[in-house]
Amino acid sequence: MPWGVLLVAFYEDTTMITASNIALSYGKRIIFQDVNIKFTPGNCYGLIGANGAGKSTFLKILAGQLEADRGEIFKGPRERIAVLSQDQFAFDEHSIINTVLMGHKKLFKVMAEREAIYAKADFTEADGIRSAELEAKFGEMNGYEAEAEAAVLLKGLGIPEEIRDKKMKELDGSDKVRVLLAQALFGNPDILLLDEPTNQLDLTTINWLEEFLARFQNTVIIVSHDRHFLNQVCTHMADIDFGKITVYVGNYDFWYEASQLHFHQKETESKKAKAKAEELKEFIRRFSSNASKAKQATSRKKLLDKLTIEEMPCSSRKYPYISFKPERACGDIILEIKGLSKKIDGVSMFRDLTLTVNKGDKIAFIGTNSLAKTTLFQILAGELQADTGDFRWGVTMRNSYFPKENSQYFNSEELDLIGWLRQYAPVKETESFIRGFLGKMLFSGEEATKKTSVLSGGERVRCMLAKMMLADANALILDEPTNHLDLESITALNNGLIAFSEVVLFASHDHQFVSTVANRIVEITADGIIDVMMTFDEYLAEKEASQSCEIEYLARKAA
Repeated sequence: MPWGVLLVAFYEDTTMITASNIALSYGKRIIFQDVNIKFTPGNCYGLIGANGAGKSTFLKILAGQLEADRGEIFKGPRERIAVLSQDQFAFDEHSIINTVLMGHKKLFKVMAEREAIYAKADFTEADGIRSAELEAKFGEMNGYEAEAEAAVLLKGLGIPEEIRDKKMKELDGSDKVRVLLAQALFGNPDILLLDEPTNQLDLTTINWLEEFLARFQNTVIIVSHDRHFLNQVCTHMADIDFGKITVYVGNYDFWYEASQLHFHQKETESKKAKAKAEELKEFIRRFSSNASKAKQATSRKKLLDKLTIEEMPCSSRKYPYISFKPERACGDIILEIKGLSKKIDGVSMFRDLTLTVNKGDKIAFIGTNSLAKTTLFQILAGELQADTGDFRWGVTMRNSYFPKENSQYFNSEELDLIGWLRQYAPVKETESFIRGFLGKMLFSGEEATKKTSVLSGGERVRCMLAKMMLADANALILDEPTNHLDLESITALNNGLIAFSEVVLFASHDHQFVSTVANRIVEITADGIIDVMMTFDEYLAEKEASQSCEIEYLARKAA
């Protein structure tokens, strides 16, 4: 049997998905070169790499949505791939429940034909035969349980039962993302491809998704910037760097330690080889014309010719330098909030919110209503007026605000990055200083002359962080600062806030970010706030223990 036939036969009998010799370039820029990788059932792979490394592109190649320049993707012919849709408007005219069911295209097609036949007024003998065939297919695909499964997924992802017959166009962006995620998870797909599945999800829903994926038995490939999520769900990491993909067994933390160790080993070996080469060259230079040493010089030259010096490849990963340095330390009075209340479009965000911020507080504001947190931050930053109540910053305090939505800061199409950042720098500072600051944030050389109108989401965030760093503030207010950032930038920001000695008020859906920065948790609920001095992980553990006790009490009472 020819090799090609053997290869096809092998893949037809497996449930893995395999990439063979995949190559892709955009102009002179090489994205992938000779990528060979197989993803096996029962494993969850985290696909990681710097922004622009090709993570989402590779998922599209695996899904068959994009064709590589060279190479092939193999999967079993009966294996079903489910992909998290990135188009929030594609299903606007469909109901929520049908949008989820459409995740299994073959099943939904059978359902539609089945319903059309049963809706006929004149049901013929041919219709009866066809309906019997459809019922068999419907049963084989677990169709009788389909709506119940979809309902469970929607409930887990926070979509209330009473709105499930609404059209998708009636939902806001956050709820649309949840429905599209339910669509991808529906029907037990053989291969599940998820691009940033935790975007716009609250921490409770992210925890539900982590538990779902932990129980999922098939192949999962995920792109995510949430380190805690990757640690919780991934059995392997597929690292895109140097134009190739390297698979590591273990979660994100294991990959980080292993890759750092591997890099340092290679770096040490390269330095030793270069030092040895210089030593041999020096000996040859000194003694090649010396008759008594000529034999030794010849011997050294043979050693030099055999010596292999492996040049360290250039990684696509770049870490910005993020460091917040307050001009002065906080005084005794930081921030006092008394009886703040605010409604948006008639809906209460919070009522009678009272809070005192103390020295050294790094407060994570959590809760299911993200608009409530944004509204509070806007009030504290002076961008919005409260309906009732007031607040007071101490006389020593200078705050700097990072908004969730930053487009208003980038309205000018004329400004380049140098001109943009100059607006926020001290008047005395030179262009050299501005360029140096931009270089720290990964805008070096010609990058510093880019127009602000063409910046990506991640680039805008880095600009806003540079603006905050120039403010020399002793109180930082940050609303979802990790949105749009790659893992390297998130790590740099994370470390910068840990090292910051003064006050931080922030909101984030990044579990690891919250758990490593915050020393105080304020949860905004419909009934008020819960305010505790503890880390996020301690708070979650205490909350889980409290809920378990409540469930046990209710069970005993019912018995």
